Amino acid sequence: MRSTGGEHQKPGRYQRQTVYAPIGPEGQRRLLEGRVAVIGVGALGTAIANSLARAGTGFIRLIDSDRVETSNLQRQMLFDETDASRHRYKAEAAAMHLRDINSSIVIEPIVTRADESTMAALIDDVDVVLDGADNFEIRYVANDACRRRGLPWIYGGVLADSGVTLNVLPDAGPCLRCLLPEPPAPGSFSTPERAGVLNQITAIIGSIEAIEAVKLLVGSPDVRRTLLSIDLWTSSFHQIAVLQDPDCPICGGRRS
Repeated sequence: MRSTGGEHQKPGRYQRQTVYAPIGPEGQRRLLEGRVAVIGVGALGTAIANSLARAGTGFIRLIDSDRVETSNLQRQMLFDETDASRHRYKAEAAAMHLRDINSSIVIEPIVTRADESTMAALIDDVDVVLDGADNFEIRYVANDACRRRGLPWIYGGVLADSGVTLNVLPDAGPCLRCLLPEPPAPGSFSTPERAGVLNQITAIIGSIEAIEAVKLLVGSPDVRRTLLSIDLWTSSFHQIAVLQDPDCPICGGRRS
């Protein structure tokens, strides 16, 4: 049996979740047995990890090779000035703070870059993979590896006041390559350095990624099947159908 951190929970900790009918006691039990990997522990990743830890997800793997900088503090909610001044690794700093939040679950920091050489091992023993990355290269590697492994993964991206997220489900719809067949060409998209990022949009997209992971872990039939696009400044929310590409080399008819 895979080890989780759910064996020694304090009574009543998750009472507000267990009385919520779509989760209930059985759903909470499944959460405590659930295992997730968060790829990237920046603005999205810290929001995701914070939410899932507080919800009682039994095992959370945090994957990132970067260190905390002062400029991160505006939007990366698990870090503080001490983390920045000591140049702590993001994965390790986030794990330290999450253990203070919930000492009864397992938080595993992995200080490494997720890429083609490491991805398979990083996701081999989890149930859901969540996107906290800041570049498309890693996202395509995650997309392809999860599809080969038969794992659900949750894509999310933010820029300025806008964000998008899509659940990529095994054998149940489109993957990231159906939405964007190839990574955007360098310079074709604006960047956070030029356009900025509001911390509120990272918190919202990260929270939506987290709740979709909760749905998957508890076995809910209400997992979203559309691309969700948010423009926060104008309070615009749109759900967009994404069709599976029959010629997609990863999930379509041309799969090897």
